[in-house]
Amino acid sequence: MRILIANDDGYLAPGLMALVKACEGLGQIDVIAPEQNASGTSNSLTLGRPLSVYTASNGFRYVNGTPSDCVHVALTGLLDYKPDLVLSGINNGANMGDDTLYSGTVAAATEGFLFGIPSIAFSQVDKGWGQLDAAAALARSLVEQVIAAGLNEAFLLNVNIPNQADAAQLPRRITRLGRRHASEAVIRQQSPRGETIYWIGPAGDAREAGQGTDFFATANNMVSVTPLQVDLTHHAALPVWAGRLGLPL
Repeated sequence: MRILIANDDGYLAPGLMALVKACEGLGQIDVIAPEQNASGTSNSLTLGRPLSVYTASNGFRYVNGTPSDCVHVALTGLLDYKPDLVLSGINNGANMGDDTLYSGTVAAATEGFLFGIPSIAFSQVDKGWGQLDAAAALARSLVEQVIAAGLNEAFLLNVNIPNQADAAQLPRRITRLGRRHASEAVIRQQSPRGETIYWIGPAGDAREAGQGTDFFATANNMVSVTPLQVDLTHHAALPVWAGRLGLPL
């Protein structure tokens, strides 16, 4: 078993170290993560400059780019093999609902999926790394389940873990993505030079968080496991737009 592990909080993040430690003994592990925190970078690739790869004292390799860069570089030249599994995380905070579109954690796993590799993104619901060892134990258990079930085809799972001491024993639910309200307003400040600067505002509250969603599961002390896909086509709207524009399907 050969496992590639990445994240978006950077190669020094406690969540990455906990995930790597939890997966020890499952097979060969290679860690390739961003040099700095790259949260919110989504699936972006760095195309306007070259990337550099460095090796830390603990053997982790890190890239001066995005989470997607890390996995892409690993799979297209840095590694001399194709991993059996790509893992990403453990993220410092939830990646649920609309957040998955922006998440660098999910993006790293998505990059593995795009290359035909089974991939899983792990996140803790609350920030601060509380009960991180328990979340890592849950991740290990779920990875073992996935391996036992077979890695015969590519899949993409998004896992959100409540910050609880008994996280590994919590019920697990297959969920769909919920939805959030629109983000809150930007925060305006003045720079030392007197210029107006803007901070992206907090994410909106959950607006679709009913039973079956990732929001509902985690709010009720359950681990959320959401299968994701990359196809953004609005299939139900195809005939609608064909009619509106007088175009063939």
